[in-house]
Amino acid sequence: MKSSALKILKTLCEHGFTALFVGGCVRDMLMGKEPGDYDIATDASPEQVMQIFKRTIPVGVQFGIVIVLMKGGKFEVAQFRNTTDPINYLREDALHRDFTINGMFYDPDKEQVFDYVGGQRDIERRLIRGIENPYDRFIEDRLRMIRAIRFAVTCDYQIEADTLAAIRGLASQISSVSIERIRDELLKILMSPHPDQGLRLLDETGLLLHILPEVAAMKGVAQPEQFHPEGDVFTHTLLMLQYLAHSSFRGDRKQISPEFAMGVLLHDVGKPQTFTETDRIRFHNHDQVGAEIAENLCIRFKFSAKAIEKITTLVKEHGKFVDVEQMKKSTLKRFLRQEHIADLLELHRLDRLSSRRDLGHYQFCLAKLEEFRNEKETIRPSQLISGKDLIQLGIVPGPVFKQLLEYIEDAQLEGTVSTKQEALELVQEIQDTLGFSANPLFTQKS
Repeated sequence: MKSSALKILKTLCEHGFTALFVGGCVRDMLMGKEPGDYDIATDASPEQVMQIFKRTIPVGVQFGIVIVLMKGGKFEVAQFRNTTDPINYLREDALHRDFTINGMFYDPDKEQVFDYVGGQRDIERRLIRGIENPYDRFIEDRLRMIRAIRFAVTCDYQIEADTLAAIRGLASQISSVSIERIRDELLKILMSPHPDQGLRLLDETGLLLHILPEVAAMKGVAQPEQFHPEGDVFTHTLLMLQYLAHSSFRGDRKQISPEFAMGVLLHDVGKPQTFTETDRIRFHNHDQVGAEIAENLCIRFKFSAKAIEKITTLVKEHGKFVDVEQMKKSTLKRFLRQEHIADLLELHRLDRLSSRRDLGHYQFCLAKLEEFRNEKETIRPSQLISGKDLIQLGIVPGPVFKQLLEYIEDAQLEGTVSTKQEALELVQEIQDTLGFSANPLFTQKS
């Protein structure tokens, strides 16, 4: 990627233009990190850039921005904000960028950093500081308020006092930003090295109440101390996010999925609405209520249908682990064979680490998965009979078909039926016992 970025710089310079690296890539290089992408600032107009390079995307020509496609990726090439003053255009451009650590330029040919805003000093001080007047920078783009938090938790920096005060003063205006942009920044915070600190900062600045009121509602919702000695629902969620940063998923995947991160954030989102206190604090049906809240929230944030399905499943299913040791074998196998079981297991592990630290149910499920793995086809057995076989037994097609086929599969999962003949005999036995042939009301035995 870097070689392609250098090629773009060289090509622009060969055509008589000034071109420099700018923003995050300069910040990362000064921090000793490998940049994830390279942005370029130039005095060439978008039209001139598109004439020079064969493959471009005019994503923001009205703002002076063109994407140049090269081997190695996509590169944002932006025209300086002021090209009429050849002496001060770099400084003028820097003064309208968001934070000092992102407001520097770098000339790789001369190995020279151009820093008009104190970015290098703030890297040394580990500070996120809005350039000049942070209030003005946030008015220019209110998303920068959330970006300040994202950079703080990604870089493990503090937010400078005046910058933090400006966020608090403008937090209510975050709703003017498109929900997709807010969603993308939120996910970067959740997938950062310090997602718990990110949630705290969102709360302390007042942003949380405006972007995630469902999560803000967890604050102060007490939990039974015998199960949650850590404190209220919000505190529990913060602890889970702290453990999320060190999740075992990171070892295999290098990065957790956005859906899993959202599942952690929202797993107890139903508790504020289901709080009751009689003999002790209870949250009746909070998983189902939480799944409905999570679904509506994810629709609001314009997640894909696939992402919404996964997030809501994590919320709805996460509480079932308390019953795994009492489940029938067939019920347990159905639970453990579902698509998102790996994520559910990890969510449960983090949930327990953030409360009583009892991993008994987690270990039980791991042991059962290993046990079932050694039993041929028992967790996902092949179908022994079909609707056609039921018709041949004189049963009229209808809702009963699904119930009977599930009943037979349960018998397979329990290990009491293993052949087609045994399955047919079991259906005949049910038929003889209940005396049905045409669309009976059949209730599957529990």
